[in-house]
Amino acid sequence: MRYKDCMQRTNSTRAFSKACQVIPGGVNSPARAFGGVGGQPIFIARGEGAYLIDVDGNRYLDYCGSWGPLILGHAHPRVAEAVNRAMANGASFGAPTELETQLAELIIELMPSIEMVRMVSSGTEAAMSAIRLARGYTGRDLIIKFAGCYHGHVDSLLVSAGSSATTLGVPTSPGVPKGCTQDTLVLRYNDVQGLQEAFRAHANKIAGVILEPVVGNMGLVTPSKDFLSALRTQTQQHGTLLIYDEVMTGFRLALGGAQLLQNVKPDLTVLGKIVGGGLPVGAYGGRADVMKKIMPAGPVFQAGTLSGNPLAMAAGLATLQELRDRPPYEHLEKLGVMLEQGLGALGVGRVQRVGSMWTLFFNADPVVDYETAKKSDAARFGRFFWAMLDRGIYLPCSQFEAAFLMKVHTEEHIRQTIAAAKESLQLA
Repeated sequence: MRYKDCMQRTNSTRAFSKACQVIPGGVNSPARAFGGVGGQPIFIARGEGAYLIDVDGNRYLDYCGSWGPLILGHAHPRVAEAVNRAMANGASFGAPTELETQLAELIIELMPSIEMVRMVSSGTEAAMSAIRLARGYTGRDLIIKFAGCYHGHVDSLLVSAGSSATTLGVPTSPGVPKGCTQDTLVLRYNDVQGLQEAFRAHANKIAGVILEPVVGNMGLVTPSKDFLSALRTQTQQHGTLLIYDEVMTGFRLALGGAQLLQNVKPDLTVLGKIVGGGLPVGAYGGRADVMKKIMPAGPVFQAGTLSGNPLAMAAGLATLQELRDRPPYEHLEKLGVMLEQGLGALGVGRVQRVGSMWTLFFNADPVVDYETAKKSDAARFGRFFWAMLDRGIYLPCSQFEAAFLMKVHTEEHIRQTIAAAKESLQLA
C-alpha cells in the first residue's frame, strides 16, 4: 500500500488548475468534484483490472468502478475486443444496426419484466423518457418519487435528490421552474403510511411511482418488505405504473437486477451503467403494451441521434454476455460478506450492503431514508476518504454514494482494505 509521504499529486493539481480555466468547476459532473470530502480531485490516466492509475503514477485499488458500470473491472479483454471490433466498422451511423436488437434481446432474456426496450444515451435520458411514457400511457400528470433517490438531472425529478445534489448540499437547482416540479410528489423512502396517504389523496392523478429498489444515491439504503409490498399493491390497485430505476442495481445485484431478488415485477425499468459496459448508454423497458406507446409505434415522442450507438451496444452486449456466461455474483457476495464483517468489526459507523454495493455510514443509527442518511458525519467521512486514498484505496468521494465491488477484486484486496480502514479510522 502507498502512504501519504510518497503520494505525490503534483500533476493532478496542475491538471485540475488547467481544467478549471475551460470547464466549470474543472469537472464534467459534480460527483467528481470532491465537494463532499474537500480538496481537489485526482486525475486518472488509466485503469487496469481492479486498479486506477493517476497522472502522477499513483496506483489505487478502486471501489468506485466508474460509479458502478465496471462490474468486470477496467479494460476487460472481452469488452475491449468488442469495442475495437465495432470501432473498426464505424463509430456511428444514425441508422439501425443488428447490435441494437441483440442487446435488446439479451436484456429481455435476463429481465423477465421487460418485454420491449428502447436504447438511449444516459440514465438521465432513460428516466426522463420513462416518466414521459408513464404520463402518456395513463393520461395522468403526477409522479411520486422518494427523497434521496436520484434519477438523473431531469427537471421534474431534481427535487430532494440524492447523489451529488446531496453531497454538495443542493437538493434542488436554480434554473428549474416551479412549474416543472408541481406535478412531483416527494415522499419518504420506506414510509408505507405516507405512500398510502398519497394514493388516498391523489389516486386518479398519479401516473407513476419511481424509485431506486436498492438506493445508492444517499448511500446504500434497502427497502423494507412492507414498503415493497405497499408499492406494488397501491400501484396495481390504482392503475399507476411502478417504475424501477435500476441504473445502479441492474445486472449488478443479480442478472435480473434488484427486481429478481425482491420478486417484484415493475411495469417499467430504467437501466444504465452496466448495460453499456462503461460507455455512455441508458435504456428503459417494460410491458409491451406500455412500450408500444413510444413513437414511432405510438404517439409518445422520444428520439436521439446517438441512441443505440454501436460502440456502446458492443460494450454492453459483451458485458452482459460475460455476466451470463461466467456469473460473478457468488464471488461478489463472498467478498461483500468479508468486507462487511471486517469493517463492522472495527466498531465505527454502520456498514450497509446488498451484494456488491455497500456504504460505510458514519452514523450511529440504521439509515432507512433521506432524513437518517443526512444525520451521518460527512466531515468525518471526508477525513476517512483522504486517509484511505493516501493508503491506495479509492472510494466514492461522498458519504452519500454507494461503493462497488468488481469481479476482479480478491480476498487479498479485501484484507488490504480492512487494514487500511483500521489505520484510517484512527486519523478520521
